[in-house]
Amino acid sequence: MQDAPYNRRHWLATTAIGTVALGAGSAAKSTALAHPGMPPTQWTDQHGLVAALPKDPDPLTNELAKYPRCRYCGMERAKFSHTRHLLVYEDDSVEGTCSIHCAAISLSLNMDRGPKALYAGDAGAQDAIKPLVAVDKAHYVLDPSKTGTMTKSSKFAYASRAAAEAAAGTEAAVKAGARIVDFDTALTAAYLGMAEDTVMLRKRRGEMRKKLKLGA
Repeated sequence: MQDAPYNRRHWLATTAIGTVALGAGSAAKSTALAHPGMPPTQWTDQHGLVAALPKDPDPLTNELAKYPRCRYCGMERAKFSHTRHLLVYEDDSVEGTCSIHCAAISLSLNMDRGPKALYAGDAGAQDAIKPLVAVDKAHYVLDPSKTGTMTKSSKFAYASRAAAEAAAGTEAAVKAGARIVDFDTALTAAYLGMAEDTVMLRKRRGEMRKKLKLGA
C-alpha cells in the first residue's frame, strides 16, 4: 500500500510526458501543414478537401462504372440517374454526384477549379438509366409539390422543353408554383434551399443510422 502514492505520481508524470509528446507531435504536424507564406490557392491544391479528385480526359465513357457513388452522401448514382450530375473541371478533374444538391457542394469546394463541362440526367428520357445532357441545354423544373434527391423541392433536368412543360404543367405542380428555369437559376435554388434541406437530411440519415444499429 505504501507504493500506491508513488505509483500514482509516476503514472501522472508519465501520462503528462506522453501528453506533452503527443501535443508536440500534433503541433509539428500542424506546423508542417501550415506552410507559412504559401498562397491559399496553392495550399488547397495540395491539402484541400477535393485535392485528390481523379483526372479523366474521357469522363462520359463508362461514367457510372467510374463514378458509381456520390462522395458527399454515398448514394448510388445509377439508382438516381434521373437527378445525377457529372462535373468536369478545367484541369480534367471529374466528380459524379447524385443530385444538383451535391453538385452545388462540389462547385463550392472546387472554388479554384473552373467548370469545363457540366451534365445532368435527363429526367424525361424513357431509358431505365437516364442519358446525360449538358446543363446549358437542359430545362430544369423547380417543383415544390414533390421531393427531389437530397431536397424537399425537386429540381429535375429535361433535355426536351416539351417534357419540362408537361412536368411543370400537372395540377399539383401548377398549384405549388412550379417553374421552368435554366441551370444557373436551379443551382441558385439549390444553394438557397441548402440549410433547410440539410436539416431534413441530417434527421433522415440519423434515423437510418439508428435502424442500422438496431438491426446489427
